[in-house]
Amino acid sequence: MKPEEVAQYLQEHPQFFNQYADLLADLQISHPQDEKVISLNERQIIALRERNRVLQDKLLELISFGEENDAIGEKMHRLVIALLSVSNIDELFHALYFSLKEDFAIPLVAMRLWNVANAAKSNAEFTSVSEDVRTIAESLPQPYCGNHIADEIKQWFGEGAEHLNSFAMIPLNTARTIGLVVLGSPDAERFYTEMGTLHLKRLGELVCTTVTRYDQAETVGGLADQQNVIDDQHS
Repeated sequence: MKPEEVAQYLQEHPQFFNQYADLLADLQISHPQDEKVISLNERQIIALRERNRVLQDKLLELISFGEENDAIGEKMHRLVIALLSVSNIDELFHALYFSLKEDFAIPLVAMRLWNVANAAKSNAEFTSVSEDVRTIAESLPQPYCGNHIADEIKQWFGEGAEHLNSFAMIPLNTARTIGLVVLGSPDAERFYTEMGTLHLKRLGELVCTTVTRYDQAETVGGLADQQNVIDDQHS
C-alpha cells in the first residue's frame, strides 16, 4: 500500500486503534527535531504544543493589531476634535498639519485644493496644479501608497523632497474631486503598496468634509458682506 492509502484508511476507520490499542503504546516514530525515536503519544504531544504555539503567535498578532488600531483611533479622535474647534480654513490647515506631524509622526505633508471658493487665497494649498495632477487625483478610487509619485507632486515638498522614499496620496472627493493630500516619509517601508488604507481613506473624508464646510462658510460670509455693502450704498 502507498502511504497515502494508509493515511486514508486510518481516517476512514478511526476504530482501528480501538481494535489494536497496543499499537498506540508500541509504535515508535522519529522526533520532528532530532534523530531520536519517540512514542506516538509523545509525537502527538509535540504536535499539539506546536499547534498551540502557532495559535498563541496568531493571538499575539491580533492583539498587536487591535492595540495599534486603538491607538490610531484615538489619534483620529483628537484630530476630529481639533478640526471641529477651528474657526476658519487657515486654522484648519494648521491643526491638520500639526496633528499629522506631531501625533501621527509623518515627517512631511503637502496638500493642494481646487474647485473651492477659497482658491483665490495666497496659501500654498491653493497653488494651481496641472490637469495631469487633477487626473491622478480623480482616478484614485482609494488612497495610493508606494515609492513613486509624479515629479510635480513630489516638488510640493520643496527642499525635503529629495529625502523622501515612500508616499501616500489621499484624494479629496465629494460630489467632485477638490484636492489631494500627500504624505511623505524618508522610510521606504512607511507607506508600502500592500498596506491597508482604511485609516487613510477616513482621513481623506474628514479633511474633505472639513475643508468644504469652512469653504462654504467663508463663501456665505463673503456674500453676506457684499450684500451689506450694497444695502449701505442704496441707503
